[in-house]
Amino acid sequence: MQRVETQNAPAAIGPYSQAIKVGDMVYTSGQIPLTPDGEMVEGDIHDQVRQVLVNLQAVLEAAGSGLDQIIKTTIYLTDMDNFVAVNKIYAEFFAGNYPARSTVAVKSLPKGVDIEIDAVAYVNQDYTY
Repeated sequence: MQRVETQNAPAAIGPYSQAIKVGDMVYTSGQIPLTPDGEMVEGDIHDQVRQVLVNLQAVLEAAGSGLDQIIKTTIYLTDMDNFVAVNKIYAEFFAGNYPARSTVAVKSLPKGVDIEIDAVAYVNQDYTY
């Protein structure tokens, strides 16, 4: 088991790792719309989703994986009215290679954000689906 850390994504805001790599798998912690410098991304949900996915990509790359190797994501939303907007930006990052996914409505998220995404990915440079 290996802890994954990168300065290209925000540091953990609690007692957890950005991700854990176990064999050929990586399990990320949830990413929220913070910049790597810890600044909250303000603005509409589109900007927030982009930052979350950029963070997720950075963590996966630090583990030797990438967005194209994600098996499953879970999206947590405080407002399901944002579902369509999230899908629009999400589709831009996956370009047709869509992983399995769950989207869950939650009452609140850390730091009062509107979205959080975590992922499970394969770690193998020769594998894409």
